Amino acid sequence: MTYPLVTDLADEGVPVAVTCRVLGFSKQAYFKWRAKPVCDRDLSDAYLINAALDTHHDDPTFGYRFISDELEAQGFVASENRVQRLCSLQRIWSIHAKKRGMNRRPGPPVHDDLVNRDFSATAANVLWLTDITEHWTNEGKLYLCAIKDVFSNRIVGYSMDDRMPAALAVAALTNALMTREVASTIVHSDRGSQFRSNAFVKELRLAELRGSMGRVATCADNAAMESFFSLLQKNVLDTQRWKTREELRLAIATWIEKTYNRRRRQRILGRLTPVEYETIYSAPKAA
Repeated sequence: MTYPLVTDLADEGVPVAVTCRVLGFSKQAYFKWRAKPVCDRDLSDAYLINAALDTHHDDPTFGYRFISDELEAQGFVASENRVQRLCSLQRIWSIHAKKRGMNRRPGPPVHDDLVNRDFSATAANVLWLTDITEHWTNEGKLYLCAIKDVFSNRIVGYSMDDRMPAALAVAALTNALMTREVASTIVHSDRGSQFRSNAFVKELRLAELRGSMGRVATCADNAAMESFFSLLQKNVLDTQRWKTREELRLAIATWIEKTYNRRRRQRILGRLTPVEYETIYSAPKAA
């Protein structure tokens, strides 16, 4: 913008009229700017950008479409095209977006690795594992975030959604906390953005849980969680073509609650189900 230059030159003795004529605009335009240096549109854009940055900081998976939805929910009035333009100017992109010439690598860990590939526990609620998987339906993908207690292999919390924001992981953790009594439980995950998000880290802190993250490109780091997903794939996901997300959601929940946790015996548990194993080997609560 050249208007500030007019002011600077005026301070040095150059008449405003001369500078405006040389730069190609009227004195009226200059004095209008001087009376209000920041127009309403620029100020509105600034507020939108700040809100978009805050939303993206809380959940880096959000692209401009989801950011636009969040801004609308917060009371901002702006078209999706305007939000897209501002996000592009500020380089606010979803971490899932494909950017030409940029290498995609796992983000930095927000927790130390407290497990060191020792996937064992002497009691319930000592060590939980969590991860996310996905499966196609005719309506599109359905994402599942599950949490497993290493002691009994029981799925203690899970959530499903048609997209994969940090809220998916937060919902699974919230569901687990509703049914378990925890104290300094370790929650181990990979370095996915959902588990590195401010929302998930905050939830861990509020529940006094200890976050743990595995190393990059180490398949064994979360092999125990992958074994559950393999069973789910074989027993539910690949058994038919799923028409709707709701149909698949119901099938997954039914299999976890009725079959996996309560009916499926595991040799590693002495041919007991996860629920039976916890009932027998968990220390009784004090009356």
